[in-house]
Amino acid sequence: MKIKLVDFLVIAAYLVLVTVIGIITKKQAQQSKNNYMLGGRSMPFWMLGVSNASGMFDISGTVWMVSIMFIYGVKSIWLPWLWPVFNQIFLMVYLSIWLRRSNVSTGAEWMLTRFGNNKDSSPSHKIIIAFALLSCLSFMAYGFIGLGKFIEIFIPWKYVQPHVPIKIPQAYAAHVYGVIFTLFTVFYSLLGGMKSIVWADLIHYAIMVFVSVVIAFIAMQALQNAGSLPVPVGWDNLFFGKELGLDWSTHIPEVNKKIEAQGFAPFGYFFALMTAKGILASLAGPPPSYDMQKILSAKTPREAAMMSMIVNVVLLPTRYLLIIGVTILGLLFYKELNISIVDKKDFERILPAVLNAYVPPGLLGLVLVGLMGAFMGTFAGTFNAAQAYLVNDVYIKSFNPNASNKQISRMNYLLGLAVMTISILLGFLTKDVNSILQWIVSALFGGYIASNVLKWHWWRFNSSGFFWGMLAGIICALIAPYIFTGTVPLFYFPVILLISTVGAVAGSLLTPPTDLGTLKTFYKNVRPWGFWGPVLAAVQSEDPLFVPNRNFRWDMFNVLIGITAQTSITALPVFLILLMPMQTTIAAVILAICVAILWKTWYKKLPLD
Repeated sequence: MKIKLVDFLVIAAYLVLVTVIGIITKKQAQQSKNNYMLGGRSMPFWMLGVSNASGMFDISGTVWMVSIMFIYGVKSIWLPWLWPVFNQIFLMVYLSIWLRRSNVSTGAEWMLTRFGNNKDSSPSHKIIIAFALLSCLSFMAYGFIGLGKFIEIFIPWKYVQPHVPIKIPQAYAAHVYGVIFTLFTVFYSLLGGMKSIVWADLIHYAIMVFVSVVIAFIAMQALQNAGSLPVPVGWDNLFFGKELGLDWSTHIPEVNKKIEAQGFAPFGYFFALMTAKGILASLAGPPPSYDMQKILSAKTPREAAMMSMIVNVVLLPTRYLLIIGVTILGLLFYKELNISIVDKKDFERILPAVLNAYVPPGLLGLVLVGLMGAFMGTFAGTFNAAQAYLVNDVYIKSFNPNASNKQISRMNYLLGLAVMTISILLGFLTKDVNSILQWIVSALFGGYIASNVLKWHWWRFNSSGFFWGMLAGIICALIAPYIFTGTVPLFYFPVILLISTVGAVAGSLLTPPTDLGTLKTFYKNVRPWGFWGPVLAAVQSEDPLFVPNRNFRWDMFNVLIGITAQTSITALPVFLILLMPMQTTIAAVILAICVAILWKTWYKKLPLD
């Protein structure tokens, strides 16, 4: 165990600090529902953006991204399109504006603005609550297991077990560590709500910038001394063909087995399917989790768009400095690392193994604080979103519409504890980070896409269609892993999409359309583009001066430029630390051109309100 007393002191100081933040922000959070859930919509966009980025800098995702960078090299930059990472570009360009114009507190409450607040709209409201809770709990379980696996390398269970009164098997050591840090996270987020989460995230992000730069510098020096990396031909090439084309046989044969097990070898087909799924998922808008809550917390629609822009700028370069730095050290010193569990290589242990072996005491404590803070930020934001749905959309709307602030605060605490307990139980059932990540982004979100694309763009889509499309998607996501056993979830995503689309369209056409008054109010307020002809005609009959949104082509152009800029800002630090000057220069030039274009075609045209 390399962790020293100074590292424990750094960790303890951080835990005390976030606890104090929760206590300080508690009083303001208790003033009203919006103060607790949305920080009173008083925080500037850059704070929300950094907080959102900090929450996305999660430990489980970083563990996974280091493992795929190690295995797939620079080509791994494309794999986060599974999430899809470029959904932040769609949000930046126009979707954050549309969403914030609704002026609601949660995604479920947004349903009432789209489908009306009556009996007919009830199915859509209830199904989005179910989906929100399922996705939030899944993400919390995903973060829970990632943190536990991370801590286990630094504090091996054999040193802790003698001080624990009950015998806990080694297999559950990661879960015990997960429980401990989950309790701290729940404490400060439960007390202070959104504002405490944002302030804790700002501190965590500042730490991660420092940590990422230092580790990248250490890796660059190590690479300079070594001269080259022990990797197969094509590892440092961003581009690819129909097949992946990486052969690790003469370097680390176990990696070939991992590539085969993950099913990414036919990379061309995988990329095409991933991109198609990513575009559709981005058109659907953000899932009902912490990302949506940060958008709804912005002061204005303009600031909501700016917040999404900040996420791209502050998250990707910092995160990839850390990822490529750890990967380089992992490759150079692979034979000295212990990443085996029961004689089987676990590449998700590369990140903690490298940090444990090559980061000096003191700095190691800061690294641990940064990455544990990442878990805490992700967990806290998702936890806050789950609370918001349970309190705002279940308790207040269905059980106690006239609840006092004191009753709402009490219910926030009770339901928050219930959410924490369920997420911990789910964490105990999770096998590994990759398996639950694949299921969340490919299967569960696959069932979300059809209904949530149609809700923005088709006037005839109604509450029944939303309910049946979502229900079909959720059921398919739950049973598909048992039907398509041993299959990468992305490969059966088209089946889930097809079934949920049929459910959404049939459910809409077989039932009456949404009340025209509701549709006109929504259309005038949000101003989406798409298939809104009858509603536009009705609006213009009352207001001939009304101008519809004709920005589809400009929005798609800006999305294309934005994705190019996002890919460049991701590749730039990777090429820089890999000591590849030509590729670094090309990435920097492309990024500069994209920024200049977006300044004129996007930023200058943002709404002023």
